[in-house]
Amino acid sequence: MTRTRKPAGRIAFVGAGPGDPGLLTRRAHDALVDADQVIYDRSVPEALLDVIRAEAKHDTQFTPAEGAPGDVAKVLISAARSGQHAVHLVAGDPFGHDAVIKEVQAVARTAAHFEVVPGVSQAEGVSTYAGVPLPGLRTAADVDDVSALDFEALATAIARGSLALAVDAGDLAAVRDGLLAAGVDGTTAVGVTGDGTGETQYTTTSTVDSFVAAALGFTGRVVLTLGVGVTHRDKLSWWENRPLYGWKVLVPRTKEQAGVMSEQLRAYGAIPCEVPTIAVEPPRTPAQMERAVKGLVDGRYAWVVFTSVNAVRAVWEKFGEHGLDARHFGGVKIACIGEATADAVRAFGIQPELVPAGEQSSEGLLAEFSPHDEVLDPVGRVLLPRADIATETLAAGLIERGWEVDDVTAYRTVRAAPPPAEIRDAIKSGGFDAVLFTSSSTVRNLVGIAGKPHARTVVAVIGPKTAETANEFGLRVDVQPGHSSVPDLVEALATYAVELREKLAAMPAKQRRGSKVQGPTALRFR
Repeated sequence: MTRTRKPAGRIAFVGAGPGDPGLLTRRAHDALVDADQVIYDRSVPEALLDVIRAEAKHDTQFTPAEGAPGDVAKVLISAARSGQHAVHLVAGDPFGHDAVIKEVQAVARTAAHFEVVPGVSQAEGVSTYAGVPLPGLRTAADVDDVSALDFEALATAIARGSLALAVDAGDLAAVRDGLLAAGVDGTTAVGVTGDGTGETQYTTTSTVDSFVAAALGFTGRVVLTLGVGVTHRDKLSWWENRPLYGWKVLVPRTKEQAGVMSEQLRAYGAIPCEVPTIAVEPPRTPAQMERAVKGLVDGRYAWVVFTSVNAVRAVWEKFGEHGLDARHFGGVKIACIGEATADAVRAFGIQPELVPAGEQSSEGLLAEFSPHDEVLDPVGRVLLPRADIATETLAAGLIERGWEVDDVTAYRTVRAAPPPAEIRDAIKSGGFDAVLFTSSSTVRNLVGIAGKPHARTVVAVIGPKTAETANEFGLRVDVQPGHSSVPDLVEALATYAVELREKLAAMPAKQRRGSKVQGPTALRFR
């Protein structure tokens, strides 16, 4: 009788870094995505856990670490013996925690295969995000037990260079008392950073004498920076000085499209809130699109004009249903209303012949679209696949230029369900610093399902048509990019925020307090 051996499991102790998911190492990411069971410390930020949950196996178990080091080690060893890949995910670096070292030692005494994946320590990572360099002789440590600190050694490190400590906010008073007792000058510069590397990271600067009071309200793990490095923060702070840092930005788009814009907003420091206002659905009757696809293959059209990414997807999905690909566009020219739409076409291996160099709108496209010439254009028909609620401007303009137009409904846009009550209240009460509208339908549908944004919310629109619709609903348009694309829209909002900050900085203090300018930029000056 042949016995079947269980597959060998393994154990990984993985450093999560200081909190920003982008600082997770490639090896740590791979270990987590491949894990069957993840035991995580409660100090690991929820945002990082959400990223891993989204990419991990469907049956991966996520469990908070409970009990003494020996208890956690037993759970890991049991999982490995049953053939599972088990991970203990810890904040910072695994060897920065005495408890985790004891777990590794317990596992090492068994036959289980294990590895330790290093991570950026909280102390070093957060000090860099706070703009505090640690030059010269330095000390950086993630501290679990403040009573075990050698304050004499810390005082020496501060005198010769800089110091960074990651501690619990509740231990700040003990750290202050220990430093003063060790002879550290009470006027030594101190920075305290909460939510390090997170969306709401905040650093307060004071001195050894006063940093406990300055950090009042901070909770959880904080990073304490001391010494000469703190004096460089005004020039080197970059994370908290990004153009849109701390701005809560409403993103009313389809769920699929919102993700791209949200990533670009996060790069500028904003906190995006995605609110689907429209859903894209196939047309009620497919006959028009069926005839259009057949016409493309048969050479019925000289041009296809795409006015949105959704229109491009709708046509390619219909192509896929019939087993067609980009080769069947041979001989047909393609025009796109803007760069985002053009990029969607390029993604399928086709280079558009026409993208407006100026205004990226129906008018901008018409301004560059050649009139029909019976000699040069033996085929005089244009396919215009669009949404069911699209305006007639483009079709009418093409007809004026002598073209025959097949204006086909490629997809329908329907209003999404209202967002939760707390988001509706935030929209109407000014809880969002800005809202980004990418089409007239997003304006109409947001107002329809959630109400009008508050007057102090910055309104940014992608182009002139969207601006007109916003004005029709009584909204003041603050930001409009020169080119109608999502990257340009986000860039324009970031530029507006910088200009706003400079304007406020130039105001006398009394005027700042009385200014009507809103948003987190204004609040920082009050």
